[in-house]
Amino acid sequence: MSDTAFRPFETMLDKDAALRLLREATAGADDGELFLERRRSEMLSLDDGRIRTASYDAAEGFGLRAVKGEVAGYSHATEISESALKRAVATARLAVGDGGGTLAEGPRPTNRKLYADLDPISAQPFPVKVETLREIDDYLRALDPRVVQVTASIGASCQEVFILRPDGTLVEDVRPMTRLNVSVIVEENGRRESGSAGGGGRVGLDGLLDPVDWKAKAKEALRIACVNLTAEAAPAGVMDIVLGPGWPGILLHEAVGHGLEGDFNRKGTSAFAGLMGQRVAAPGVTVVDDGTIPDRRGSITVDDEGTPSARNVLIEDGILVGYMQDRQNARLMGVEATGNGRRESYAHAPMPRMTNTIMEGGDADPEAIVADLKDGIHAVGFGGGQVDITNGKFVFSCTEAYRVKNGKRVGAVTGATLIGDGATALQHIRALGNDMALDPGMGNCGKQGQWVPVGVGQPTVLIGGLTVGGSGS
Repeated sequence: MSDTAFRPFETMLDKDAALRLLREATAGADDGELFLERRRSEMLSLDDGRIRTASYDAAEGFGLRAVKGEVAGYSHATEISESALKRAVATARLAVGDGGGTLAEGPRPTNRKLYADLDPISAQPFPVKVETLREIDDYLRALDPRVVQVTASIGASCQEVFILRPDGTLVEDVRPMTRLNVSVIVEENGRRESGSAGGGGRVGLDGLLDPVDWKAKAKEALRIACVNLTAEAAPAGVMDIVLGPGWPGILLHEAVGHGLEGDFNRKGTSAFAGLMGQRVAAPGVTVVDDGTIPDRRGSITVDDEGTPSARNVLIEDGILVGYMQDRQNARLMGVEATGNGRRESYAHAPMPRMTNTIMEGGDADPEAIVADLKDGIHAVGFGGGQVDITNGKFVFSCTEAYRVKNGKRVGAVTGATLIGDGATALQHIRALGNDMALDPGMGNCGKQGQWVPVGVGQPTVLIGGLTVGGSGS
């Protein structure tokens, strides 16, 4: 597959013919679109001094959708041609039946762009990427003799999409993505611990391959590993928790964000269903989903239905004021689409998804928040987590956490898990720091088998009464 620009209506399809077939598919429907995509990605990884993975993937195809009420007909193919599109029309029309729908007005276009039209894969030579990984390995091993293993990876991708709507509007977007990750294992007196750091965004690789940048990530991974070498088993019980700024917002994303997506609320399966206009969080708590932050991992100039992204306030001063919506759910709920209709690829239909989900900062001094903690946990880093959308119950594991007694951090703890439910956790927020920060750019979100890149952010947050799972005392 060529690295030249993706131009499906110049090389594969006649636009007028495609529009005619799209209109045939959506005649009598409420909505629909033709989504065309080409995605190319490259991943290089080094493990224990050797290049273990060097992969390049390329895929292209289209998805044709017709929507009628709560039903959507969707057909996709890897062959972008008029004959394939004709075959797809019959499948898409299964949702339309005898028609009777009123085609919704299309999204209002915008000239705003949140990231550059660039191909981060070809912008840097392959040997430079390989040498950078080797330099990371050498740097960490020279930095600390306790380092026994280094894993580092560089990833880059370019997604090019065209969205043709029945009114003839054509929206296109070039979406770059890059990421660099570093993980390290240290050993001392027979004990091994690990640490990791990384990040990226919708930018080129130049900054990530700069030694100033990757050395900072390498040092951070090593710092976390060394902290965990001294950690004791986390205590178990109900206690107050201070969450650090930035990446710990992943707890907000999972425990609260999914429950504020429109489809779960329209169907009544979210813990927040039916609570619009009611208090769902402590006073002062404001949560937004903002897809408009330039160059961020979760940002999108337009969503996968062609709707421009937006800054959507979900909870304002503790009151539920909005949900994240795609076009179908917005229409069925009688509200406006919010630019959150996202899909993993042309082979998937869009649904309401988060972009960059953020809890806004307050006015408290972060150090004072920790100082007010009598007996609890200061959780700075998080690993994996799980959540039940129907009740908001979550379980998260900490990758870096500290025991706090009488306002002082008395030592690192390992094996801590935070257990609770999103609705209760929001109500028990007691303090918000003035240090709101975004994560470094490493989030992925799964929903119904689809994965999309996302971002999170929050300030230092004090939450009262979470359950901590651990084996210590």
